[in-house]
Amino acid sequence: MSGKSKTEAWDRTLKAADQVKPLARSTGHAANRALLRTRAWAAPQLERTGHALEENVAPKMSAMLSSAAKRIEPAKSKRGSGQWRLPVGIAAALAAAASAAAAIFGQKARNARTDALISGDGAGAAAPGSSAVSPEASAAGSQQAGKAEGTGKASKQ
Repeated sequence: MSGKSKTEAWDRTLKAADQVKPLARSTGHAANRALLRTRAWAAPQLERTGHALEENVAPKMSAMLSSAAKRIEPAKSKRGSGQWRLPVGIAAALAAAASAAAAIFGQKARNARTDALISGDGAGAAAPGSSAVSPEASAAGSQQAGKAEGTGKASKQ
């Protein structure tokens, strides 16, 4: 192809493009109008379908899912249905009461020893860190306790 023929071909191409531009523009505008009309028609259709699904299908699906959940759920045993809570609660309450009683009696015993030390009469009082009862008295007391219980341990001396 010679240089002149290339230029002529290019000129024909530009002339054809100039003729097609208005047609392409009008086709684009027509396509936009058709798209807007389609969207305007589809929006209410979708809304109506959404409401139908909410009102009719969703409750049925919900009921179906609930039914399936009930069918696959394992049976609840009668033993493990919370009957352990009562005994544990009672045990906790007894432990709390015993702890409170021990604290009260312990405080009374400490107060009695402190009062005896302060009064200076020496009855039941001992030096700090030592036992108020001698080992001989302790052994005799345990022998007496054995006799009272009837175990016979105190009869051997």
